[in-house]
Amino acid sequence: ESVPMDICPEYANIEEDGQLKQVDPDDVSVGDIIVIKAGERIPLDGRVISGDSMIDTSALTGESVPRRVRAGDEMISGCVNGSGLLRVEVTKEFDDSTVARILELVENASSKKAPVENFITRFARYYTPVVVIAAVVLAILPPLFFGQTWSEGIRRACTFLVISCPCALVISVPLSFFGGIGAASRNGVLVKGSNYLEALAQMDPIVFDKTGTLTKGEFKVTEIRPSGMSGEELLRLAALAEHYSNHPISLSIRDAYEKAGGRMNLSSIGKNEEISGHGVRTEIDGSVVLAGNGRLMEAERIAYEPCESIGTVVYLARDGVFAGTIVISDTVKEYAAQAIRDLKQAGVKRTVMLTGDRKAVGEAVAEKLGLDEVFTELLPADKVEQVERLLDGQAEGRKLAFVGDGINDAPVLTRADIGIAMGSMGSDAAIEAADVVLMDDDPARISVVVRISRKTLSIVKQNIVFALGVKALVLGLGAFGMANMWEAVFADVGVSVIAILNAMRALKTK
Repeated sequence: ESVPMDICPEYANIEEDGQLKQVDPDDVSVGDIIVIKAGERIPLDGRVISGDSMIDTSALTGESVPRRVRAGDEMISGCVNGSGLLRVEVTKEFDDSTVARILELVENASSKKAPVENFITRFARYYTPVVVIAAVVLAILPPLFFGQTWSEGIRRACTFLVISCPCALVISVPLSFFGGIGAASRNGVLVKGSNYLEALAQMDPIVFDKTGTLTKGEFKVTEIRPSGMSGEELLRLAALAEHYSNHPISLSIRDAYEKAGGRMNLSSIGKNEEISGHGVRTEIDGSVVLAGNGRLMEAERIAYEPCESIGTVVYLARDGVFAGTIVISDTVKEYAAQAIRDLKQAGVKRTVMLTGDRKAVGEAVAEKLGLDEVFTELLPADKVEQVERLLDGQAEGRKLAFVGDGINDAPVLTRADIGIAMGSMGSDAAIEAADVVLMDDDPARISVVVRISRKTLSIVKQNIVFALGVKALVLGLGAFGMANMWEAVFADVGVSVIAILNAMRALKTK
Protein backbone atom coordinates (compact mmCIF):
# COMPACT_ATOMS: atom_id res chain seq x y z
CA GLU A 1 0.00 0.00 0.00
CA SER A 2 1.70 3.17 -1.15
CA VAL A 3 1.46 6.39 0.80
CA PRO A 4 2.29 9.69 -0.94
CA MET A 5 5.59 10.86 0.46
CA ASP A 6 4.38 14.41 1.08
CA ILE A 7 6.36 14.63 4.33
CA CYS A 8 9.37 13.18 2.61
CA PRO A 9 11.94 15.92 2.03
CA GLU A 10 13.33 15.88 -1.52
CA TYR A 11 16.71 17.44 -0.73
CA ALA A 12 19.07 18.76 1.94
CA ASN A 13 21.26 21.89 1.56
CA ILE A 14 24.96 21.39 2.28
CA GLU A 15 27.46 24.26 2.23
CA GLU A 16 30.47 23.63 -0.03
CA ASP A 17 33.06 26.33 -0.84
CA GLY A 18 30.69 29.06 0.34
CA GLN A 19 27.93 27.77 -1.99
CA LEU A 20 24.76 25.88 -1.05
CA LYS A 21 24.46 22.55 -2.80
CA GLN A 22 21.28 20.42 -2.87
CA VAL A 23 21.91 16.74 -2.14
CA ASP A 24 19.77 13.67 -1.53
CA PRO A 25 18.97 13.35 2.24
CA ASP A 26 20.22 9.73 1.98
CA ASP A 27 23.72 11.01 1.15
CA VAL A 28 24.06 13.15 4.30
CA SER A 29 26.07 11.60 7.16
CA VAL A 30 25.76 12.07 10.91
CA GLY A 31 27.77 15.13 11.97
CA ASP A 32 27.32 17.00 8.66
CA ILE A 33 26.05 20.58 8.83
CA ILE A 34 22.93 21.28 6.74
CA VAL A 35 21.33 24.66 6.03
CA ILE A 36 17.53 25.01 6.18
CA LYS A 37 16.02 28.10 4.57
CA ALA A 38 12.70 29.69 5.56
CA GLY A 39 9.72 27.70 4.25
CA GLU A 40 11.74 24.51 3.61
CA ARG A 41 10.90 21.11 5.06
CA ILE A 42 13.45 19.83 7.58
CA PRO A 43 15.12 16.84 5.87
CA LEU A 44 16.88 15.10 8.79
CA ASP A 45 16.82 14.99 12.58
CA GLY A 46 19.48 17.22 14.12
CA ARG A 47 20.64 19.89 16.57
CA VAL A 48 20.52 23.61 15.76
CA ILE A 49 24.03 25.12 15.62
CA SER A 50 23.00 28.68 14.75
CA GLY A 51 19.87 30.61 13.83
CA ASP A 52 16.51 31.33 15.43
CA SER A 53 13.18 30.35 13.88
CA MET A 54 9.59 29.24 14.41
CA ILE A 55 8.98 25.61 13.40
CA ASP A 56 5.60 24.38 12.21
CA THR A 57 5.35 20.90 13.76
CA SER A 58 1.63 20.42 13.07
CA ALA A 59 2.24 17.81 10.33
CA LEU A 60 4.01 15.55 12.82
CA THR A 61 2.72 16.25 16.32
CA GLY A 62 -0.63 17.87 15.48
CA GLU A 63 0.39 20.68 17.85
CA SER A 64 -1.20 23.82 16.49
CA VAL A 65 1.19 26.43 17.97
CA PRO A 66 4.53 26.79 16.11
CA ARG A 67 7.57 25.93 18.23
CA ARG A 68 10.50 28.29 18.63
CA VAL A 69 13.98 26.80 18.11
CA ARG A 70 17.39 28.34 18.62
CA ALA A 71 21.01 27.18 18.93
CA GLY A 72 21.29 23.98 20.98
CA ASP A 73 17.68 22.81 20.39
CA GLU A 74 16.89 19.37 18.96
CA MET A 75 14.83 19.25 15.78
CA ILE A 76 12.88 16.47 14.05
CA SER A 77 12.55 15.92 10.32
CA GLY A 78 9.27 16.43 8.49
CA CYS A 79 8.49 19.79 10.14
CA VAL A 80 8.53 23.06 8.17
CA ASN A 81 10.97 25.87 8.98
CA GLY A 82 9.01 29.09 9.36
CA SER A 83 10.90 32.37 9.37
CA GLY A 84 14.66 32.18 9.97
CA LEU A 85 17.71 30.52 8.41
CA LEU A 86 18.97 27.57 10.45
CA ARG A 87 22.27 25.69 10.47
CA VAL A 88 21.76 22.20 11.81
CA GLU A 89 24.15 19.40 12.76
CA VAL A 90 22.68 16.07 11.63
CA THR A 91 22.27 13.59 14.53
CA LYS A 92 20.59 10.67 12.70
CA GLU A 93 20.94 9.18 9.25
CA PHE A 94 17.95 9.49 6.94
CA ASP A 95 16.88 5.84 7.47
CA ASP A 96 16.67 6.40 11.24
CA SER A 97 15.02 9.84 11.02
CA THR A 98 11.50 10.60 12.22
CA VAL A 99 10.11 10.89 8.65
CA ALA A 100 11.53 7.52 7.55
CA ARG A 101 10.14 5.87 10.68
CA ILE A 102 6.63 7.27 10.10
CA LEU A 103 6.57 6.04 6.51
CA GLU A 104 7.79 2.63 7.72
CA LEU A 105 5.02 2.58 10.38
CA VAL A 106 2.40 3.12 7.65
CA GLU A 107 3.77 0.26 5.54
CA ASN A 108 3.99 -2.15 8.49
CA ALA A 109 0.56 -1.27 9.86
CA SER A 110 -1.19 -2.12 6.59
CA SER A 111 0.02 -5.73 6.74
CA LYS A 112 -1.69 -6.26 10.12
CA LYS A 113 -5.25 -5.61 8.96
CA ALA A 114 -7.35 -8.79 8.67
CA PRO A 115 -9.54 -8.82 5.54
CA VAL A 116 -13.23 -9.31 6.35
CA GLU A 117 -14.16 -12.52 4.54
CA ASN A 118 -17.45 -12.13 2.77
CA PHE A 119 -20.40 -14.21 3.92
CA ILE A 120 -21.35 -15.01 0.32
CA THR A 121 -17.95 -16.50 -0.60
CA ARG A 122 -17.96 -18.66 2.52
CA PHE A 123 -21.54 -19.70 1.80
CA ALA A 124 -20.92 -20.48 -1.90
CA ARG A 125 -17.92 -22.67 -1.04
CA TYR A 126 -20.21 -25.21 0.65
CA TYR A 127 -23.59 -24.45 -0.96
CA THR A 128 -22.67 -25.04 -4.63
CA PRO A 129 -21.14 -28.55 -4.27
CA VAL A 130 -23.95 -29.61 -1.91
CA VAL A 131 -26.80 -28.66 -4.32
CA VAL A 132 -25.02 -30.11 -7.38
CA ILE A 133 -24.49 -33.46 -5.56
CA ALA A 134 -28.12 -33.35 -4.32
CA ALA A 135 -29.37 -32.81 -7.91
CA VAL A 136 -27.30 -35.76 -9.19
CA VAL A 137 -28.64 -37.95 -6.35
CA LEU A 138 -32.19 -36.80 -7.17
CA ALA A 139 -31.72 -37.73 -10.86
CA ILE A 140 -30.20 -41.19 -10.20
CA LEU A 141 -31.48 -42.72 -6.93
CA PRO A 142 -35.32 -42.60 -7.37
CA PRO A 143 -35.20 -44.21 -10.89
CA LEU A 144 -32.77 -46.89 -9.64
CA PHE A 145 -34.49 -47.81 -6.36
CA PHE A 146 -38.05 -46.44 -6.40
CA GLY A 147 -39.17 -47.30 -9.92
CA GLN A 148 -39.34 -43.67 -11.07
CA THR A 149 -38.83 -42.98 -14.81
CA TRP A 150 -35.47 -41.50 -15.83
CA SER A 151 -37.18 -38.54 -17.54
CA GLU A 152 -39.06 -37.69 -14.31
CA GLY A 153 -35.81 -38.01 -12.30
CA ILE A 154 -33.97 -35.63 -14.66
CA ARG A 155 -36.95 -33.18 -14.68
CA ARG A 156 -36.98 -33.07 -10.86
CA ALA A 157 -33.17 -32.64 -10.78
CA CYS A 158 -33.36 -29.73 -13.26
CA THR A 159 -36.20 -28.10 -11.27
CA PHE A 160 -34.13 -28.57 -8.11
CA LEU A 161 -31.08 -26.90 -9.76
CA VAL A 162 -33.14 -23.92 -11.00
CA ILE A 163 -34.62 -23.40 -7.52
CA SER A 164 -31.26 -23.73 -5.82
CA CYS A 165 -29.48 -21.19 -8.09
CA PRO A 166 -28.28 -18.54 -5.59
CA CYS A 167 -28.98 -15.49 -7.84
CA ALA A 168 -30.97 -13.64 -5.19
CA LEU A 169 -28.07 -13.79 -2.74
CA VAL A 170 -25.25 -13.22 -5.20
CA ILE A 171 -26.95 -10.15 -6.69
CA SER A 172 -28.81 -8.59 -3.75
CA VAL A 173 -26.07 -8.75 -1.08
CA PRO A 174 -23.41 -6.78 -3.03
CA LEU A 175 -26.19 -4.53 -4.37
CA SER A 176 -27.31 -3.70 -0.81
CA PHE A 177 -23.72 -2.73 0.04
CA PHE A 178 -23.41 -0.63 -3.13
CA GLY A 179 -26.66 1.08 -2.13
CA GLY A 180 -25.26 1.79 1.34
CA ILE A 181 -22.00 3.13 -0.12
CA GLY A 182 -24.08 5.30 -2.51
CA ALA A 183 -26.19 6.64 0.37
CA ALA A 184 -22.99 7.46 2.29
CA SER A 185 -21.51 9.33 -0.69
CA ARG A 186 -24.75 11.32 -1.04
CA ASN A 187 -24.21 12.36 2.56
CA GLY A 188 -20.62 13.46 1.88
CA VAL A 189 -18.84 10.29 3.10
CA LEU A 190 -16.65 8.14 0.86
CA VAL A 191 -16.51 4.48 2.02
CA LYS A 192 -13.73 2.54 0.27
CA GLY A 193 -15.32 -0.93 0.44
CA SER A 194 -18.32 -2.96 1.61
CA ASN A 195 -16.25 -4.61 4.38
CA TYR A 196 -15.66 -1.15 5.94
CA LEU A 197 -19.37 -0.36 5.71
CA GLU A 198 -20.01 -3.66 7.54
CA ALA A 199 -17.36 -2.82 10.17
CA LEU A 200 -18.92 0.63 10.87
CA ALA A 201 -22.01 -1.08 12.30
CA GLN A 202 -19.83 -2.67 15.03
CA MET A 203 -17.81 0.47 15.79
CA ASP A 204 -16.66 0.92 19.41
CA PRO A 205 -14.47 2.59 20.61
CA ILE A 206 -13.93 5.63 18.37
CA VAL A 207 -10.59 7.45 18.72
CA PHE A 208 -10.13 11.05 17.52
CA ASP A 209 -7.06 13.09 16.75
CA LYS A 210 -7.58 16.67 18.04
CA THR A 211 -6.13 19.25 15.68
CA GLY A 212 -7.99 19.53 12.38
CA THR A 213 -10.44 16.78 13.39
CA LEU A 214 -12.35 18.07 16.42
CA THR A 215 -10.76 21.53 16.24
CA LYS A 216 -10.27 23.68 13.13
CA GLY A 217 -6.48 23.83 13.39
CA GLU A 218 -6.55 27.60 12.95
CA PHE A 219 -5.83 30.40 15.43
CA LYS A 220 -8.50 32.86 16.51
CA VAL A 221 -8.60 35.52 19.19
CA THR A 222 -10.91 33.89 21.73
CA GLU A 223 -10.61 36.33 24.66
CA ILE A 224 -9.86 40.06 25.10
CA ARG A 225 -9.37 41.16 28.72
CA PRO A 226 -8.56 44.90 28.90
CA SER A 227 -7.19 46.59 32.04
CA GLY A 228 -7.79 50.34 32.31
CA MET A 229 -8.83 50.78 28.65
CA SER A 230 -11.53 49.58 26.22
CA GLY A 231 -11.31 46.18 24.48
CA GLU A 232 -11.18 47.93 21.08
CA GLU A 233 -8.19 50.04 22.16
CA LEU A 234 -6.37 46.97 23.55
CA LEU A 235 -6.91 45.08 20.26
CA ARG A 236 -5.74 48.14 18.26
CA LEU A 237 -2.50 48.39 20.29
CA ALA A 238 -1.88 44.64 19.90
CA ALA A 239 -2.53 44.71 16.12
CA LEU A 240 -0.16 47.68 15.60
CA ALA A 241 2.50 46.18 17.90
CA GLU A 242 2.40 42.87 16.00
CA HIS A 243 2.13 44.48 12.53
CA TYR A 244 5.64 43.65 11.32
CA SER A 245 5.61 40.02 12.49
CA ASN A 246 4.58 37.03 10.31
CA HIS A 247 4.04 34.77 13.30
CA PRO A 248 0.62 32.96 13.20
CA ILE A 249 -0.24 34.58 16.58
CA SER A 250 0.41 38.07 15.12
CA LEU A 251 -1.63 37.29 12.01
CA SER A 252 -4.62 36.17 14.11
CA ILE A 253 -4.51 39.38 16.20
CA ARG A 254 -4.44 41.50 13.01
CA ASP A 255 -7.31 39.44 11.53
CA ALA A 256 -9.40 39.95 14.68
CA TYR A 257 -8.77 43.73 14.56
CA GLU A 258 -9.71 43.96 10.87
CA LYS A 259 -12.84 41.81 11.37
CA ALA A 260 -13.90 44.13 14.19
CA GLY A 261 -13.83 46.95 11.62
CA GLY A 262 -10.46 48.41 12.64
CA ARG A 263 -8.20 50.20 10.14
CA MET A 264 -4.41 49.94 10.46
CA ASN A 265 -2.91 53.42 10.63
CA LEU A 266 0.78 52.61 10.11
CA SER A 267 1.86 56.23 10.61
CA SER A 268 1.24 55.79 14.35
CA ILE A 269 3.91 53.03 14.55
CA GLY A 270 7.39 54.21 15.45
CA LYS A 271 10.40 52.06 16.32
CA ASN A 272 9.72 48.30 16.46
CA GLU A 273 12.03 45.63 17.88
CA GLU A 274 11.57 41.92 18.50
CA ILE A 275 12.78 40.61 21.86
CA SER A 276 13.75 36.99 21.15
CA GLY A 277 11.66 34.47 23.07
CA HIS A 278 9.71 37.23 24.85
CA GLY A 279 7.69 39.37 22.40
CA VAL A 280 7.90 42.83 20.81
CA ARG A 281 8.57 46.41 21.91
CA THR A 282 6.91 49.01 19.67
CA GLU A 283 6.43 52.76 19.78
CA ILE A 284 2.77 53.62 19.12
CA ASP A 285 1.53 57.25 19.20
CA GLY A 286 4.66 58.19 21.15
CA SER A 287 4.06 55.56 23.89
CA VAL A 288 6.14 52.40 24.36
CA VAL A 289 3.93 49.32 23.96
CA LEU A 290 5.12 45.85 25.03
CA ALA A 291 3.34 42.73 23.72
CA GLY A 292 4.50 39.24 24.65
CA ASN A 293 4.52 36.45 27.21
CA GLY A 294 4.75 36.52 31.00
CA ARG A 295 8.57 36.44 30.82
CA LEU A 296 8.52 39.80 29.01
CA MET A 297 6.37 41.38 31.74
CA GLU A 298 8.68 39.99 34.45
CA ALA A 299 11.82 41.13 32.63
CA GLU A 300 10.39 44.67 32.37
CA ARG A 301 9.18 44.50 36.03
CA ILE A 302 5.55 45.18 35.11
CA ALA A 303 2.86 44.04 37.57
CA TYR A 304 0.46 41.95 35.48
CA GLU A 305 -2.50 39.62 36.11
CA PRO A 306 -1.49 36.07 35.02
CA CYS A 307 -4.12 34.49 32.78
CA GLU A 308 -4.92 30.76 33.13
CA SER A 309 -6.90 30.51 29.88
CA ILE A 310 -6.18 27.64 27.49
CA GLY A 311 -4.21 28.78 24.47
CA THR A 312 -1.48 31.29 23.72
CA VAL A 313 -1.67 34.30 26.05
CA VAL A 314 -0.33 37.70 24.92
CA TYR A 315 0.14 40.30 27.69
CA LEU A 316 0.22 44.02 26.81
CA ALA A 317 1.67 47.02 28.65
CA ARG A 318 1.75 50.73 27.71
CA ASP A 319 4.44 52.99 29.18
CA GLY A 320 5.24 50.44 31.88
CA VAL A 321 1.59 49.94 32.95
CA PHE A 322 -0.26 46.64 32.39
CA ALA A 323 -2.92 47.17 29.70
CA GLY A 324 -4.60 43.77 29.42
CA THR A 325 -4.50 40.27 27.94
CA ILE A 326 -5.42 38.72 24.59
CA VAL A 327 -5.90 34.93 24.33
CA ILE A 328 -5.44 33.13 21.01
CA SER A 329 -6.50 29.50 20.70
CA ASP A 330 -7.51 26.82 18.24
CA THR A 331 -11.32 26.81 17.95
CA VAL A 332 -13.48 23.69 18.31
CA LYS A 333 -15.52 22.79 15.20
CA GLU A 334 -19.16 23.90 15.44
CA TYR A 335 -20.68 20.42 15.20
CA ALA A 336 -18.01 18.51 17.13
CA ALA A 337 -19.92 18.36 20.45
CA GLN A 338 -23.11 17.33 18.60
CA ALA A 339 -21.11 14.66 16.73
CA ILE A 340 -19.96 13.11 20.02
CA ARG A 341 -23.55 13.15 21.39
CA ASP A 342 -24.88 11.53 18.17
CA LEU A 343 -22.24 8.78 18.37
CA LYS A 344 -23.22 8.05 21.99
CA GLN A 345 -26.87 7.80 20.87
CA ALA A 346 -25.81 5.46 18.05
CA GLY A 347 -24.43 3.11 20.74
CA VAL A 348 -20.70 3.98 20.72
CA LYS A 349 -19.75 3.60 24.39
CA ARG A 350 -16.15 4.94 24.42
CA THR A 351 -14.91 8.13 22.80
CA VAL A 352 -11.16 8.76 23.10
CA MET A 353 -8.94 11.65 21.98
CA LEU A 354 -5.21 11.51 21.15
CA THR A 355 -3.17 14.69 20.61
CA GLY A 356 0.39 15.94 20.35
CA ASP A 357 -0.77 19.15 22.06
CA ARG A 358 -0.14 20.14 25.68
CA LYS A 359 -2.02 18.40 28.54
CA ALA A 360 -4.00 21.52 29.55
CA VAL A 361 -5.14 22.19 25.97
CA GLY A 362 -6.11 18.56 25.29
CA GLU A 363 -8.03 18.18 28.57
CA ALA A 364 -9.92 21.46 28.05
CA VAL A 365 -11.09 20.34 24.58
CA ALA A 366 -12.04 16.86 25.86
CA GLU A 367 -14.10 18.37 28.69
CA LYS A 368 -15.84 20.82 26.36
CA LEU A 369 -16.85 18.02 23.97
CA GLY A 370 -17.77 15.41 26.59
CA LEU A 371 -15.16 12.82 25.58
CA ASP A 372 -14.52 9.80 27.84
CA GLU A 373 -10.69 9.70 27.70
CA VAL A 374 -7.83 11.88 26.49
CA PHE A 375 -4.11 11.17 25.94
CA THR A 376 -1.85 14.19 25.34
CA GLU A 377 1.70 15.12 24.22
CA LEU A 378 1.97 12.13 21.86
CA LEU A 379 4.30 11.71 18.88
CA PRO A 380 3.14 9.62 15.85
CA ALA A 381 4.74 6.41 17.19
CA ASP A 382 3.06 6.99 20.61
CA LYS A 383 -0.31 7.28 18.88
CA VAL A 384 0.20 3.89 17.21
CA GLU A 385 1.15 2.45 20.61
CA GLN A 386 -2.00 3.86 22.27
CA VAL A 387 -4.20 2.46 19.49
CA GLU A 388 -2.47 -0.96 19.81
CA ARG A 389 -3.27 -0.86 23.54
CA LEU A 390 -6.93 0.05 22.87
CA LEU A 391 -7.15 -2.73 20.25
CA ASP A 392 -5.86 -5.25 22.81
CA GLY A 393 -8.53 -4.27 25.34
CA GLN A 394 -11.35 -4.31 22.80
CA ALA A 395 -14.62 -6.20 23.33
CA GLU A 396 -15.19 -9.25 21.12
CA GLY A 397 -16.79 -8.40 17.77
CA ARG A 398 -16.31 -4.62 18.14
CA LYS A 399 -14.26 -2.52 15.72
CA LEU A 400 -11.94 0.36 16.64
CA ALA A 401 -12.32 3.48 14.47
CA PHE A 402 -9.70 6.24 14.34
CA VAL A 403 -10.45 9.71 12.95
CA GLY A 404 -7.54 11.91 11.85
CA ASP A 405 -6.37 14.38 9.22
CA GLY A 406 -2.59 14.77 9.31
CA ILE A 407 0.44 12.99 7.95
CA ASN A 408 1.16 12.04 11.56
CA ASP A 409 -2.15 10.14 11.63
CA ALA A 410 -1.45 7.94 8.56
CA PRO A 411 0.16 5.04 10.52
CA VAL A 412 -2.74 5.00 13.03
CA LEU A 413 -5.40 5.24 10.30
CA THR A 414 -3.88 2.17 8.66
CA ARG A 415 -3.59 0.24 11.92
CA ALA A 416 -7.16 0.86 13.18
CA ASP A 417 -9.98 -1.49 12.08
CA ILE A 418 -11.63 1.52 10.43
CA GLY A 419 -9.54 4.59 9.52
CA ILE A 420 -11.60 7.76 8.96
CA ALA A 421 -9.87 10.78 7.36
CA MET A 422 -10.84 14.40 6.72
CA GLY A 423 -11.26 14.91 2.97
CA SER A 424 -10.90 18.62 2.28
CA MET A 425 -8.26 19.61 4.87
CA GLY A 426 -6.62 16.23 5.40
CA SER A 427 -3.18 15.36 4.03
CA ASP A 428 -2.83 13.04 1.01
CA ALA A 429 -1.14 10.42 3.20
CA ALA A 430 -4.08 10.38 5.63
CA ILE A 431 -6.70 10.17 2.85
CA GLU A 432 -4.85 7.32 1.15
CA ALA A 433 -4.29 5.37 4.40
CA ALA A 434 -7.95 5.73 5.49
CA ASP A 435 -10.89 3.40 4.77
CA VAL A 436 -13.56 6.10 5.08
CA VAL A 437 -13.18 9.77 4.02
CA LEU A 438 -15.37 12.64 5.31
CA MET A 439 -15.51 14.96 2.31
CA ASP A 440 -16.41 18.15 4.24
CA ASP A 441 -14.36 17.46 7.41
CA ASP A 442 -17.52 17.41 9.57
CA PRO A 443 -17.24 14.79 12.36
CA ALA A 444 -21.08 14.78 12.66
CA ARG A 445 -21.11 12.75 9.40
CA ILE A 446 -19.70 9.73 11.26
CA SER A 447 -22.97 9.01 13.11
CA VAL A 448 -24.85 9.36 9.78
CA VAL A 449 -22.64 6.74 8.13
CA VAL A 450 -23.05 4.45 11.18
CA ARG A 451 -26.85 4.66 10.72
CA ILE A 452 -26.45 3.94 6.98
CA SER A 453 -24.24 0.91 7.68
CA ARG A 454 -26.71 -0.52 10.21
CA LYS A 455 -29.65 -0.07 7.84
CA THR A 456 -27.63 -1.67 5.00
CA LEU A 457 -26.71 -4.67 7.17
CA SER A 458 -30.32 -5.18 8.26
CA ILE A 459 -31.37 -5.16 4.54
CA VAL A 460 -28.62 -7.70 3.75
CA LYS A 461 -29.86 -9.96 6.58
CA GLN A 462 -33.49 -9.63 5.40
CA ASN A 463 -32.47 -10.65 1.87
CA ILE A 464 -30.41 -13.62 3.08
CA VAL A 465 -33.24 -14.93 5.32
CA PHE A 466 -35.94 -14.30 2.68
CA ALA A 467 -33.99 -15.86 -0.21
CA LEU A 468 -32.87 -18.93 1.76
CA GLY A 469 -36.31 -19.38 3.36
CA VAL A 470 -38.22 -19.36 0.06
CA LYS A 471 -35.61 -21.59 -1.59
CA ALA A 472 -35.66 -24.14 1.27
CA LEU A 473 -39.48 -24.32 1.05
CA VAL A 474 -39.62 -24.72 -2.75
CA LEU A 475 -36.58 -27.08 -2.77
CA GLY A 476 -38.46 -29.37 -0.36
CA LEU A 477 -41.53 -29.32 -2.59
CA GLY A 478 -39.36 -29.84 -5.73
CA ALA A 479 -37.57 -32.85 -4.24
CA PHE A 480 -40.96 -34.57 -3.72
CA GLY A 481 -42.17 -33.57 -7.21
CA MET A 482 -44.73 -31.11 -5.78
CA ALA A 483 -43.15 -28.03 -7.44
CA ASN A 484 -42.98 -27.63 -11.20
CA MET A 485 -40.73 -25.36 -13.29
CA TRP A 486 -43.00 -22.31 -12.69
CA GLU A 487 -42.45 -22.45 -8.92
CA ALA A 488 -38.75 -23.03 -9.62
CA VAL A 489 -38.56 -19.90 -11.80
CA PHE A 490 -40.31 -17.86 -9.09
CA ALA A 491 -37.95 -19.23 -6.41
CA ASP A 492 -35.04 -18.08 -8.58
CA VAL A 493 -35.97 -14.98 -10.63
CA GLY A 494 -38.97 -13.84 -8.55
CA VAL A 495 -37.04 -13.95 -5.29
CA SER A 496 -34.12 -12.17 -7.00
CA VAL A 497 -36.38 -9.30 -8.16
CA ILE A 498 -37.93 -8.90 -4.68
CA ALA A 499 -34.47 -9.02 -3.03
CA ILE A 500 -33.11 -6.42 -5.52
CA LEU A 501 -36.06 -4.08 -4.84
CA ASN A 502 -35.39 -4.48 -1.11
CA ALA A 503 -31.65 -3.84 -1.64
CA MET A 504 -32.47 -0.54 -3.38
CA ARG A 505 -33.88 0.76 -0.07
CA ALA A 506 -30.27 1.05 1.13
CA LEU A 507 -29.89 4.04 -1.20
CA LYS A 508 -32.60 5.93 0.63
CA THR A 509 -31.14 6.56 4.07
CA LYS A 510 -32.15 9.96 5.41
